[in-house]
Formats: sequence, C-alpha cells, structure tokens
Amino acid sequence: MTTRTGGNLLVVDDDRDVLLSAQMILKREFASVRCLSNPSGLSDELAAFPPDLVLLDMNFTRGMTSGDEGLYWLQKIKETDPGIQVVMSTAYGEIDLAVRAIKLGAADFVQKPWVNEKLVATLRTCLKLGESHRRIEQLQHTQQALSEEIGRGFAALIGECESFAVVRSLIDRVAATDANVLITGENGTGKDLVAHAIHNKSLRASGPMISVDIGAIPATLFESEMFGHNKGAFTDARENRPGKFELATGGTLFLDEIGNLDANTQAKLLRALESRTITRVGGQKPTPIDIRLICATNASVPDLSNPDVFRRDLLYRINTVEIRLPSLRERAADIPLLLEHYRDIFARKYNRPEASIPKATATKLQSYDWPGNVRELKHAVERAIIISSEAKLTVEDFLIGTRVQEEPAGSLNLAELERNAIRNAIRQCEGNLTQVAKLLGLGRTTLYRKMEKYELVDQ
Repeated sequence: MTTRTGGNLLVVDDDRDVLLSAQMILKREFASVRCLSNPSGLSDELAAFPPDLVLLDMNFTRGMTSGDEGLYWLQKIKETDPGIQVVMSTAYGEIDLAVRAIKLGAADFVQKPWVNEKLVATLRTCLKLGESHRRIEQLQHTQQALSEEIGRGFAALIGECESFAVVRSLIDRVAATDANVLITGENGTGKDLVAHAIHNKSLRASGPMISVDIGAIPATLFESEMFGHNKGAFTDARENRPGKFELATGGTLFLDEIGNLDANTQAKLLRALESRTITRVGGQKPTPIDIRLICATNASVPDLSNPDVFRRDLLYRINTVEIRLPSLRERAADIPLLLEHYRDIFARKYNRPEASIPKATATKLQSYDWPGNVRELKHAVERAIIISSEAKLTVEDFLIGTRVQEEPAGSLNLAELERNAIRNAIRQCEGNLTQVAKLLGLGRTTLYRKMEKYELVDQ
C-alpha cells in the first residue's frame, strides 16, 4: 500500500493527456494535486492554491524545444514564492537546459515519457527538500528570537559604584573585538551576566551564545561534549552529534569554571584553540571552528599561573583580556540599587505589591558581608517578597537578621561602637576616605588616627 506524502502539488503542462496521466499517478502520492494547461493562469492558481511543489513543462508553444518558456515561468514562480520547489519536465533531455534550470532555482529535472517510480521518487525528494528549507528558516528565526529574548534577560547589569564602572567600561571596549576574555570573581558575582553582555554587544550578537559548565563535564566525556561524536564512535553513540564548539559557530562559546579542568583536558582544549579546528570522536576530518571564546573562573589569575594547577600556555591563550568582578562587599554602595531591582522583578513574578525598602533596612543590609554575593542577595529578596505581607520590608524579611555582622543590641562599649561605625562607613563609601570622614563628621587626620587605632588601615 502506498503511503501518501503530505503537500500540495501543481502540474503545469499544455498536453491534456499528460495532465490526466499525472493526476492518476500522483493523486495517491500527495495530499492534493491540481492541474493547469495554460501557464498564463499561473498567478491566479498560485494565489488560490498555494502549492508546495510544481511539476512544470519546459515548452508550451507547438514546435518550441528551446525550453525558454519553461524557464520564464520558473522565474515567475520563484518571484511569487521562493520556497516553492519546482521540478522541470520536457521531452528533450539536454544537459545544458537542465543546468540553466537549476541555476534559476529548479529543484530537479525529469524527462518525458516518465518512468512512474522515478517521477514519484523525484517529486517526494524535492518535497522533503522544501520542507527542510522551511525548517531551517524556522530554526534560524527561532534562534534569533531566542537570542534576543535571552539577551533581554541578561541585559541588566546593575551598579553605579566606581569599581563596577570599570567593569562596564571594559565590557564596552572588548565587546567590539574578537579577543578572548577571562572573567574572574567570586561565586555569585555575575560572571555569566558579563559574558552575555559582551556577546550581546559584539559583532557576533546575531549568532548563538553557547554556555558550558566546564567543571561539570567528566574528563572521559570532554571530547564528546565539546568536539562532538559520530554515530558508532562508542556504545551510546546512536547518531551523529555536534559538540559545543560546532554549536557555537558564528557566535560565542562561554566556558564557566575553566579552572576546574584537569591537565589532560587542558591539553585537548589548548590544541583545539591553537589549531582552530576540532575533530569529532570517531571522525577523521578536522572541522574549522569560528567562535569567540569567553571563560570564567572563581580563581584568581595568580592562582591559575601556578603550573601545577593550570597550563600557562592555555592561560595565555584564554586571557587576552581579564575582567575582574568585585565582590558585593566591595561594592556595598550598589546594594540599595540591587535591592530595588530584584524587588521589582519578583513583585511582578509573584504578583505582589511593590513593598518599599526603607533606607534603614538597606543600610543595615549593606553591613552584611554577603558571602554569596549578588546571587545570595537575589535569593534573599525573592524570599522577602514571598514571605512579607507588609508595605515595608525589614531586615527580618530577608531572613538574614541573625547573620548581619553587627554588635549585639545590648552592647554599649563605645570603642566597639566607634570601630563598627568607621568600618561600615568605609564599606559604604567603597574606601573613599574623604567621603568616610564627611559621613562620620570627622576631620581626615582624626579619621586616619582612629583607623590606625582600630587596625582598619588595610580595609
């Protein structure tokens, strides 16, 4: 029993016997078959019956064998809808004519009289070709839409303090280049946000952004995950699969936690970066790679410079430009901005009224060390929005009240109170001692003396 192929077929031929034959042969193969004897009606037919596939005669005027008429109507069809697949048909099989038709957009060429099985096979193949083209176009649009959506989600880099302004400036400068970037900073400082910001501002922004938690890939699976594999390369390789390098072609490859690679895996990555090629597991042919590389680590560059920990030649390769992210305690002045930013986000997410964050609450939260950095603050705000039913948020709503580094409420030791006041002011002003002195109402000389007394000079 013949399986009917989905799709609409239009047959255009001036020979009514040919049309009748085509109708009988092909109606069992396609969802719908329409026939047209005069190509002058093509425009109306294409509008009334949008076909997926057209079987088009090359000659319509008696005595004509040049195929020019068919080529003319081929161009008209392609002008109407480039996605329509056209198979040319003629009793005069000439290679030159077939080449001309293919160059003008024909999908294939069949010669009369038809061999039924060959005609059906050709039409089916061309129909699948058209479906593949549409699928690719759809995926490209989907990719673009997803890239734009993801880009919007990662667009928010919140911060106005001096240390974060340096980060913003570096992002703007390196984004326009294809330089490899190494982002360093403690866990939770937003290294992935910076990577996406660089990608979105780069010339590769329309390409994919492929993120890989490199530390989560077992060493035995590194080549398969990063370089891909061919079917049958190992027991579970049931199909050809591209690796992360191939998926990132034309875009950015972001390798997070790069410092967790072992020595053997580092060597494999270095070879790929130096040769700008990868070879799939089970494959023989090297594939060129076209990616912009961004790496991230919570280790410092001096730590990575230890040859017992990380290969120096690989470090030089990935560290064309370093962007170091400050911890949240180093940019405590940005905490009020971050609190409001995440409050707005989670109030919308959970359909809650936007509770205010009093200045006293924000100031108290600035005195907390935030070991989890922005990630911890984000989760604390989310909890507060969910739990609180009041119009104003308090420190207790953030569930960190008992962890704030402050003296017990009952302490009246003046020296301890003064030391804490100076330490908190230094954090709030990001080490700007002129602002610290002004905030505390002290002269600079007095401030220096008290900082030395309380061993706060290094802060």
